[in-house]
Amino acid sequence: MKISSYYPVLMTGDVAGTAAFYVEHFDFQPLFTSDWYVHLQSVDSKRVNLGIVQGDHETIPREGRGRASGLLINFEVADPDAAYARATAAGLPILRSLRDEPFGQRHFITTDPNGVLIDVIRPIPPSEEFLARYEQGAAGD
Repeated sequence: MKISSYYPVLMTGDVAGTAAFYVEHFDFQPLFTSDWYVHLQSVDSKRVNLGIVQGDHETIPREGRGRASGLLINFEVADPDAAYARATAAGLPILRSLRDEPFGQRHFITTDPNGVLIDVIRPIPPSEEFLARYEQGAAGD
C-alpha cells in the first residue's frame, strides 16, 4: 500500500470551538466547514492538515465513537521560543515548559480544549548518548 497523505482527525463534542482553537493559536485556516466536520490546513504549508469531527456523527462506526484521548500531536516549528511566548501570552495551559531535551528537541507542551496534548518542537542536536540510538542519517548526520 502506498500512502499518499496523512493527517489526524480529532473527535470532539465541540467541532466549531475546537476548530476555532487551532485557527487562533496555531495558524490553521478552514478549507471545509460543516456542523459536524471541519478540515483545517496550515496557512504556512499545504502539507499540514487537521480534521475535526463530531465524535458521535453517523459516519463514525458506533464502536469508535467518542472523543480524542491518549493523543499527542507534534507541531514542528522554526522558532519554539516565539511559539511559547505566544502560547503563554494567550493564556494556554503549559503542561511542560520550554526546554531542551537530550534526545534532540527544544519544545513545550500545551493542550487543546479536548485534552489533546500539543507538543511544539524544533529538532536540535541530540546528546552523544542519544545520538548513538539514531539510525544512520536519521539525526541529520
